[in-house]
Amino acid sequence: MPAPELPPPQSSLPEAASRFGAHLLAAAAHVLDAEDVTGGPPGAPSLPAPPVTSASALAARPLPGAPAAEAPAPSAGLERILRGPSGLGTAGLRLFPRDEPQTPSSAPAATEGTPVPGLYHHPVPEPDPVRVEEVSRRIKAWALEEVSLYPEDWEEQFDGFSVGRYMVGCHPDAPTVDHLMLATRLMVAENAVDDCYCEDHGGSPVGLGERLLLAHTALDPLYTTREYQPQWAESLHADAPRRAYRSAMEYFVRAASASQADRFRHDMARLHMGYLAEAAWAQLDHVPEVWEYLAMRQFNNFRPCPTITDTVGGYELPADLHAQAGLQKVIALAGNATTIVNDLYSYTKELDAPGHHLNLPVVIAEREGLSDRDAYLKSVEVHNDLMHDFESEAAALAEACPAPGVHRFLRGVAAWVDGNHNWHQSNTYRYSLPDFW
Repeated sequence: MPAPELPPPQSSLPEAASRFGAHLLAAAAHVLDAEDVTGGPPGAPSLPAPPVTSASALAARPLPGAPAAEAPAPSAGLERILRGPSGLGTAGLRLFPRDEPQTPSSAPAATEGTPVPGLYHHPVPEPDPVRVEEVSRRIKAWALEEVSLYPEDWEEQFDGFSVGRYMVGCHPDAPTVDHLMLATRLMVAENAVDDCYCEDHGGSPVGLGERLLLAHTALDPLYTTREYQPQWAESLHADAPRRAYRSAMEYFVRAASASQADRFRHDMARLHMGYLAEAAWAQLDHVPEVWEYLAMRQFNNFRPCPTITDTVGGYELPADLHAQAGLQKVIALAGNATTIVNDLYSYTKELDAPGHHLNLPVVIAEREGLSDRDAYLKSVEVHNDLMHDFESEAAALAEACPAPGVHRFLRGVAAWVDGNHNWHQSNTYRYSLPDFW
């Protein structure tokens, strides 16, 4: 009996990029416009996209060492598709920005708060205050009026989270406030699950798997028999986290392609798996090895946020390009680095909280026998190594895959990384640094 033939090898990045023209033709029918992503009830205002001056300039930051992309000259028809619609108010609807002269960006503004000394990061311009105010207004209305997310005595904490500033800073290329709201609702919903199921507001490792599974069905719908479908549908309103997941995902799927929505569900499953690993350690009162903790953090991290950067930016990176191992590595490194940023800035907050919170400095101190100070400083080094790896891998990928959409996506992920640090540094309501210097 002859041995079965091996399947043909999967396409490499250059091969995937060579098919990019066909993807553009298909994607042209799916350019996201403001009508597809209405971020509230009918008639809700939509702010115009800001000029490319301050906040938007970060998205144009070139990748370290990346050459300028030089795509082959397209045909007249393809060039028209790439150019996108024209006229008043259509700048955010184009697949890719036009090669137009840009207004020089302003210098990074002074940010409230002190950065962790020695932490490798990029200063960013102050997020657009008009957008911050509008996103903050809309997200609070959604939380209170649409999903009843929190009781009255949590209002100060909700306001202190400054999620409007967070999301505007992380997505400087979002064409409209409606696009920003896609990410903002998901961020708030994810934090509700973390707080209410895992940590601050009644969370517990006991029974976490069941709660996460039922909440995940608000993102990845259950298909069951007619007899039991109504009971599942009713369960989506059972608690604040599930209400938030259901509503945020409904907005998202109306704006995203099927591929973008499924990609997000996959990364949320990764997140929930990371929650369960941390919960298991808590139940066993176990401190993992440092490498084990970092493995958990590759799943329990910010990855779902930068993975939707194209949806929030109003375009789509084709699925076979997004799924390439090189791009997945870049996204994973971005998630790992930004999550260690959270470990470092939330260190004193977690030490003051009840219970034993695992974070990278705590794990290094216990497993490697270092003082609290030396463990914290070593954690800064771990972050810096991850950041340098992220930037070098992104630059190598940009050179290997000269597709404009890949370059735009990489710039969006880099902007998310920088915006995430800026929010942690500036959020002095939530975070303060230890006295190690």
